[in-house]
Amino acid sequence: MLKRALLAAAVIVSTAAVVWAADPVVGTWKLNVAKSKFSPGPAPQEETRTYEARGDGIRVTVRTIAANGHSTTVNIAANYDGKDYPVTGSSDYDAIALKRTSDRTAEGMLLHAGKLVATSTREVSPDGQVLTITYKTSDNQDPINNRAVYDKQ
Repeated sequence: MLKRALLAAAVIVSTAAVVWAADPVVGTWKLNVAKSKFSPGPAPQEETRTYEARGDGIRVTVRTIAANGHSTTVNIAANYDGKDYPVTGSSDYDAIALKRTSDRTAEGMLLHAGKLVATSTREVSPDGQVLTITYKTSDNQDPINNRAVYDKQ
């Protein structure tokens, strides 16, 4: 009887640890254009981001329909270790380096041909229902300063 109680307690503790350690960004998110700000713009017609846990990191698929109707799919698979990982499907950047800054936030450095072109910050709300991504270019010639807000699906 004591062994069963200890085993049950161990299962509960280990399950709680896994749930607590889970990345809150995992899941599908849809862009809320009305709550977002795109400078200089225009905003995309729609965007869906899907995040999947992957070892020590994350796999991301971003499907976007731009304001002009052109669609793109960007794929990222990266760990939160600050190292560069390849990105496919983007003409703006070809690599990303991710670092987790808290249990709900991460920072990204976006590179093209080894040069930093933009930075991003990703934050999941405390209730886990809203994702906010800020994106700023490093090029002062054509600055982009976006704040995209996504709703959990």
